[in-house]
Amino acid sequence: MQEVFHYWGGEWRRPEAAFAEAVIDPARGEKVGSLAGATAGEVNSAVEAAQAAYREWRRAAVTERVQPLFRLKAILERDLEALARTITLECGKTLAESRGEMRRAIENVETACGIPMLIQSGFNENIAPGMDEFSIRQPLGVAAMLCPFNFPGMIPFWFLPYAVAVGSSVVLKPSERVPLTMQMLMQGMQEAGLPAGVVNIVNGGREVSEMLIDHPLVRSVSFVGSSAAARAVYARAAAQGKRVQCQGGAKNPIVILPDAELETSTAVIADSAFGCAGQRCLAASVAVMVGEAKREFGEALREAAATRKTGNGFEDVQMGPVISEGSRERIERLVGEMESAGARVSVDGRRPGLGAGYFVRPTVVEKLPEESPLLRTEIFGPVLTLVEKPTIEAALEFVNSGAYGNMACLFTRSGEAARRFRSEAEVGNVGINVGVAAPMSFFPFSGARESFFGDLHGQGMDAVRFFTNEKVVVERWPREWSRKF
Repeated sequence: MQEVFHYWGGEWRRPEAAFAEAVIDPARGEKVGSLAGATAGEVNSAVEAAQAAYREWRRAAVTERVQPLFRLKAILERDLEALARTITLECGKTLAESRGEMRRAIENVETACGIPMLIQSGFNENIAPGMDEFSIRQPLGVAAMLCPFNFPGMIPFWFLPYAVAVGSSVVLKPSERVPLTMQMLMQGMQEAGLPAGVVNIVNGGREVSEMLIDHPLVRSVSFVGSSAAARAVYARAAAQGKRVQCQGGAKNPIVILPDAELETSTAVIADSAFGCAGQRCLAASVAVMVGEAKREFGEALREAAATRKTGNGFEDVQMGPVISEGSRERIERLVGEMESAGARVSVDGRRPGLGAGYFVRPTVVEKLPEESPLLRTEIFGPVLTLVEKPTIEAALEFVNSGAYGNMACLFTRSGEAARRFRSEAEVGNVGINVGVAAPMSFFPFSGARESFFGDLHGQGMDAVRFFTNEKVVVERWPREWSRKF
């Protein structure tokens, strides 16, 4: 049983409020920690500590700012197994998935270590006689980061190492459902030698997020969550003139052409739909089978779902539980509504009888009427809907007709079809014979339409730009001035 503390100004802080909120192991339905939401005074103290640290940290040499990140990479490598076990404990995903998540976090630290190169700007000599012009990037200030439950180790690192490397400071709020991973990560950042106040943590729910968004010293807000919440955060922060990046929800289509290779494609699509129990913004939600693809792939996907081994993520399984009883109830309710709307539940994962945890087995839904809004509703669970289309043109029309635009993937052996798909699919991340089109850390984690609100994304150069201000300098040094000295 672990009590969750706040952290600011280089010190762990016992919450002022009572530890009233439980952290639950979703595989067993048992309490493994306790949490207390930060008060307004605690949030203010954390932000003020970040502001004080920012004044000094921004002046540190860029080569000095990356040294703690080099050390942090080594610490995360050393502690990877312990971090993965913590993720599995509080989030429920399999150990293999948790290890992969931490690898992605480490990749972002590696990329941020290249800030001395990434932060460079342009210089033009002699834009006019005796005049030069150049741009410089300077740290923006205190950055608030509001992180979700589904990737407690990875998603904070879409943002945090870049903000630190460019000279900004951070106040991070992990999801109240999974705060234990960030407690351990903060210990690693302490050991890495980050100066006091450069990274700070406050815990709690929506009220704490709103206090951070509204704080006058917070200059930027990074958020990942549902589209409704992303839109609300974006509107609230942008109205106050803050820089904002908000990753929202998804309903990701996978298009399968008749020439797609059956065995490998089926395995990849099943991993996309059911990996992490479907609780990721790049999970395949709808498999669009084009023409004759429905014959082989319909049966293959049903078989992959029915045989996927589900259970406690610490055991030899392929899929763990969903995050909470509320999530399980919502998933099962939506499947029931699909059934009532005329769909056939060909693989039914409801109430699987796997003990006290929050389990839903892989589920496959077919023949859902296309006019049903449920075909466009994000379920955020291990549910794959099968749709049939006659041509790739009709499949692309389906891909582009939804509100979301996070990811779309195509499975084919045709280079011509792949080239057309990547050009015409109106989404932020495209996969070709890839089920989870997750960008590497040196590319932005993109998104479009209702899946992203903002201009600059997490990771890579987008993150560098997001956490800095660009200043343009025009200089003139007349020769006659020099002769006077």
